[in-house]
Amino acid sequence: MSRRERSREKKVEQVDVAIIGGGPGGMTAGIYCGRASLETVVIEKALVGGLATYTNDIENYPGFVDGATGNDLMKYFQNQAKRFNVKFKLTDVKSIQLEGPVKVVDTARTRYEAKTVIVASGGKPRLTGAKGEENYLYDKGIAFCATCDAAANKDKVVMVVGSGDAAIEEGLFLTKFASKVIVSVIHDEGIMDCNEIAKAEALANPKMEFIWNTVVDEFKGEDHLDQVVLKNVKTGDLIPVDVDSCFLFIGYTPNSELYEGILDMTDRGYLLTNDKMETNIEGVFAAGDIREKFLRQVATAVGDGAIAGFSAEKYIAEEETFHSQIMETGNKTNLVYIYNATDQCCLDNLAILEKFEKEYPEICKLVRVDVYKSNGIAKRLEIEDVPTVAFVRDGQVIKVIEGNLSRDLLMANLSEEMSA
Repeated sequence: MSRRERSREKKVEQVDVAIIGGGPGGMTAGIYCGRASLETVVIEKALVGGLATYTNDIENYPGFVDGATGNDLMKYFQNQAKRFNVKFKLTDVKSIQLEGPVKVVDTARTRYEAKTVIVASGGKPRLTGAKGEENYLYDKGIAFCATCDAAANKDKVVMVVGSGDAAIEEGLFLTKFASKVIVSVIHDEGIMDCNEIAKAEALANPKMEFIWNTVVDEFKGEDHLDQVVLKNVKTGDLIPVDVDSCFLFIGYTPNSELYEGILDMTDRGYLLTNDKMETNIEGVFAAGDIREKFLRQVATAVGDGAIAGFSAEKYIAEEETFHSQIMETGNKTNLVYIYNATDQCCLDNLAILEKFEKEYPEICKLVRVDVYKSNGIAKRLEIEDVPTVAFVRDGQVIKVIEGNLSRDLLMANLSEEMSA
């Protein structure tokens, strides 16, 4: 093998959890997984902390009385994750294989083989494409989150670009701090994309001023944005507007291109999950701004990450239990009892099974599966109702009995299996 061929060979690493995206959701998931002693890697293509690192002041995240910069807060997250031996890899994910018990996440140099994957790759605000825009993004005058940055604009003149619900509602919020909020609207006078209630409130707000039939043509300033040049879409006239900052609310684009045709998503590209952060593929979870959700904030990403991390830990534990305790039977028949520990009928049946196991320890073994804690193993066995007992032998479910049990019923079915 030549030196060039060896250099192209990918390193293979086995991990328990591969987290794609190092924002607050991904890092929180990493903290939960790392603390559970799972081998965890966070793969981030750009900057650990994501969009939150560009926010100067975060004053609504609990526990920080005087607020914190996004950069500082994300450093706290990362340091805490590192304390639990979470590894961070700054690289881009090139391809994925999510089906099957081993998930594969490929980067340029490393192939990660994981038991679970948590997708937390977030998204990005839609930009105007106007001249000079790239010079003022985030901390230099162009912002995307009024809830995050409104307090920093007290008594200042700000511009809002857009007229949808987010633009107008966030603009109204900004009026509590700014001296003036100038709104650039692409439509004719009086026409907006927001709901009628927000529209009426905005038009009646003395701090809000509207410039109709306009889009952004150019952003200007020295080290910081100080002027937005608008263009009238009907006349072509340029309108320079002096501002202290500009908020863009013209849409948000999730970083979900890699998962198209693989994970279920909305028509806008947001991933669909249940309340356990589970996607449509077993062992694959999602957290943070890439999910379809009502509010996208650091606090909600943290909540998603906590659930996704816990769910991943539970999935791995159940997968190991399923193969090592349930499907591995030896010379015995496993009596896998699916029950709910809060149900008295289930507990009565459990007592019968425990007594039966003691009576015939040489031919059967009782395996308890409490769905009150999690129904993952029950789903693997395709069992929905409780109480249910599954007879498992040689890695196969031989028979399933639902409802009340008795010693004679168990003996009859066990004898039938033994004779077969």
